[in-house]
Amino acid sequence: MSDARPLVVTVDRGRCIGSGLCARTAPTDLALGPDGRAAPVRPASAGSEELTEAAEMCPVEAISVRDAATGDLVAPLW
Repeated sequence: MSDARPLVVTVDRGRCIGSGLCARTAPTDLALGPDGRAAPVRPASAGSEELTEAAEMCPVEAISVRDAATGDLVAPLW
């Protein structure tokens, strides 16, 4: 993401199956917790192609990335 707007990353931990694709794709923004499910590394992110890709790759669509100011969905976009 070239404009470096603040983004909020959320994970629906009830949907997450712990595949690990997100943590391998965007390790600066997502990690697997002790329970094996994904969690954001920090409350807000500057965003990156990797983060967008991680949200789009999630096999159960558990990750969402939103613009912190507007709440608009940034990823996944289908």
